[in-house]
Amino acid sequence: MVTARAAATFEPVGRSAAAARGFVRDALLGWGLPEVVDDAVVLVSELVTNAVVHAGTAAEVCCLREEETIRIEVTDRHPERGLPSFTNVPAQSSERYGDPDGEGGRGLLMCSAISTCWGVEYSAGQKTVWFRLALPDHIIGTRYALPALPGGELPGADGPVLVAVVQVDDQGLVSSWNQDAEALFRLPAEQAVGRPWSTYVLWPSDGPELAETLRLARWEGGFALRLDGQPEVYAVQVRVRDTHGVPSTLCLLVPESDRAVLRSPATGADAPAGAEPLDLLVGPIGPDDLGGLLQRIVERARDLLDADAAYLLLTTDDETEFELRAATGLPRASRLVPPIAVDEGAGRYDSARLPAVHEDLAVRPNVAPLLAGSGLRSLITVPLKVDGRLTGSLGVAAAGPGRYDNEDALRLQFAVDRVALALESARLTELERLRRGSLSFLVEASDLLAGTLEHGQTLALMAQMAVPTLASWCAVYTTHDAGAELAFVLHQDEDRIDQLRALLDKTPAPEAGPDNGVRFWTAPVEAARQSGLTDSPELAGLLGETVVLPLAARNRVIGLLVLGVSSGLRFRQEMLELAEDLSRRAALALDNSRLYSERTATSQAFQRALLPPELPKIPGVEVEVFYQAAGEGNEVGGDFYDIFPIREGTYGFAIGDVCGTGPEAAAVTGLARHALRLLAREGLDGPQLLGRLNTAILDEGTRSRFLTLLYGELTPRPDGSTDLSLVCAGHPLPLRLTTDGRVDPAATPQPLLGVLDELDLVAEQFTLHPGEVLLCVTDGVTERREGQRMLGDDGLAAVLTGCTGLTAGAVSARVQRAVERFAAEPPSDDMAILTLRIPEQRQG
Repeated sequence: MVTARAAATFEPVGRSAAAARGFVRDALLGWGLPEVVDDAVVLVSELVTNAVVHAGTAAEVCCLREEETIRIEVTDRHPERGLPSFTNVPAQSSERYGDPDGEGGRGLLMCSAISTCWGVEYSAGQKTVWFRLALPDHIIGTRYALPALPGGELPGADGPVLVAVVQVDDQGLVSSWNQDAEALFRLPAEQAVGRPWSTYVLWPSDGPELAETLRLARWEGGFALRLDGQPEVYAVQVRVRDTHGVPSTLCLLVPESDRAVLRSPATGADAPAGAEPLDLLVGPIGPDDLGGLLQRIVERARDLLDADAAYLLLTTDDETEFELRAATGLPRASRLVPPIAVDEGAGRYDSARLPAVHEDLAVRPNVAPLLAGSGLRSLITVPLKVDGRLTGSLGVAAAGPGRYDNEDALRLQFAVDRVALALESARLTELERLRRGSLSFLVEASDLLAGTLEHGQTLALMAQMAVPTLASWCAVYTTHDAGAELAFVLHQDEDRIDQLRALLDKTPAPEAGPDNGVRFWTAPVEAARQSGLTDSPELAGLLGETVVLPLAARNRVIGLLVLGVSSGLRFRQEMLELAEDLSRRAALALDNSRLYSERTATSQAFQRALLPPELPKIPGVEVEVFYQAAGEGNEVGGDFYDIFPIREGTYGFAIGDVCGTGPEAAAVTGLARHALRLLAREGLDGPQLLGRLNTAILDEGTRSRFLTLLYGELTPRPDGSTDLSLVCAGHPLPLRLTTDGRVDPAATPQPLLGVLDELDLVAEQFTLHPGEVLLCVTDGVTERREGQRMLGDDGLAAVLTGCTGLTAGAVSARVQRAVERFAAEPPSDDMAILTLRIPEQRQG
């Protein structure tokens, strides 16, 4: 007789299997039947998957509670599928039987293995697979017992034991509160009822949230109370349903010191088969917490099978190797094993694609290299498969031999089959997140590395991009003919950088061999061991796995990138692949910065050779020069200046501007400056000298550039004044500032150089008296612009008018500031300012 019924229909989409599992779980728990939940969920999951995934139709799930059994029916609209192939029925005897190695029909095989009875019913246009599970007998009397213990080994209890009973409704509000709860929480029931349960407890953050555990069929564990001192309690939570079908949670709590009153013992092999469902998933599956999910699964598997250790391996992307992703109960050394081959080769598991039971690893110690030296002897391994594809392996081990049999392996395999799809989904989500993060990381790294050509800054950026994203610490070596040299060291903990550098200084640098990808490096650990620093506090936890990546650019290795993690950690394959991508980009950036630094050093050396040497000190004349070349990295441009002795008591000076800027213009400035010095010392006067220079420029042919030049000769006189002779060949006119503040041109314009074959130039003489200033500039000063405005000759004269009484240095500085402040943008043209001033005679 049917005493209860629940039914639901699920659309033909991938998530329907998970929804059906949740529906069946909720229905059976609501009827108070946790003993059959595990088996029912396994079978429904397979049957619904067959319907919605393989058959491609909607599936209707109906749960029927009978007096002694539970009957569950799964109906789909695809009645043509073949029956499974059984061992005693040859597959070739009938087309109605399916492929024994295929995924189809596995649900029926499981029905035959787990259920009390099962069957298939066909009707027009639909097929129904049903199965029954027997309900456990309710036996009066002992359900579980532990052997008698001596009095000294019994758990202690200080006085009467308080067992608080609190009932929490489906909204999380307290609905009842017994006397022991009043004593434990120090709060009367009338003040507690109706308030949220969360206001009384401090729930641990490392696990499922409080609201989630309240919805579980059963939960057991510890937490603290929101009271002074935050006392800890041990609790058992059981989900119940009242006569009207309304769910609530019954919470039993005792002080932590009395936890033995409520704590369930680890039952092991003697527990009844249905005492604890073999459910590896407890709590929600976080979308970005694959590591936490894997760790919960191995801990749950260890506890459910009363084991001493458990581990979970996942396959690499190419499905050729296993990587250890989670473990519990294993020594640290076991967690540092390299990837394990899935099929043939060293470190191979006997049946990686099939469940296996190893009764005694001492007999075959090489069957599980992961457990070598751990002292564990019993082992079960079961594969994780999705759509017939191997995705991982779960192992559960115990210290004693012969602990597990085939039934344990079968139950563990069923449990793993239920979580394999969820694990693979979480793993693919993580891989997609890592790929997206890797692309974003590499784009950002490329942008940052391309943003500088300074060699030292490039080294620092390489390390900063690697730490802590890829590794705990990083070192960069640069190579040269003598070998590799340590150039930069970075650790995620800045306080450990000096200790790490000191160790690497004692360690022979890695060999800068050919570009052969990632290689592991043990030299730092060996150096620490030889120095007796292995157990020193300074290096505690510093050295784990270390790898070396070549920095190869333009078919040669120019450096080495060393990455390391803390003790006990290993690099994931995805991180090493990302590190290789980073090393390729970093190598090119490092080589570019090296080439730029070499080119800049060469260019600056040539440019410094074009600048005049130290200016001579001229008796009775103050001289100040300001020079600025346009363009980053340029020290010399098209503007130039020079002051030099011609003969005793007479000095030459020049300021000029070659058409254009940069190195091409600088080449002509070198020609002009050296030619001026040579011709002036040959005794030529100003017009003759500029005529010869004009011929030399024209002789350059297509490389020639026209040139504006102001050339002058000055001779100080005994009375403190100075005689000057000027020739202004197309150059901005020099300005003369008198002591009364008047500003006048000190010369007249004449033809520029490098255009006409014949020039008729004239030297102009005048005397500069004490207190007067001669200001000579290039057009980078007078043609300073902001929009339509230009400083011009009049603007420069206005600036100079306010410089009466200032020294030559002060006049030059004021003109420079006026040019810079005239526009917000920095100057885009070369600029030279030459200031001569005759100091005033001191009285007395």
